[in-house]
Amino acid sequence: MMPQHTRRPICPDCDGFPAVVITTGQRTPDGHRKTLTVTCRGCHGTGYRTPVPAAVLARTGR
Repeated sequence: MMPQHTRRPICPDCDGFPAVVITTGQRTPDGHRKTLTVTCRGCHGTGYRTPVPAAVLARTGR
């Protein structure tokens, strides 16, 4: 029987919060604040890190 839920490792760079919205301090012509959405570089916005295969770790000496 296969497990229904598997635990995936959370990205250590963003702690599972992969996207944030940052205000720029500027306003649009209609008065709303301009924002930028930034995603985590480590997990590319997924919130999870893919485990590194053991063969790769053995080659790098970790």
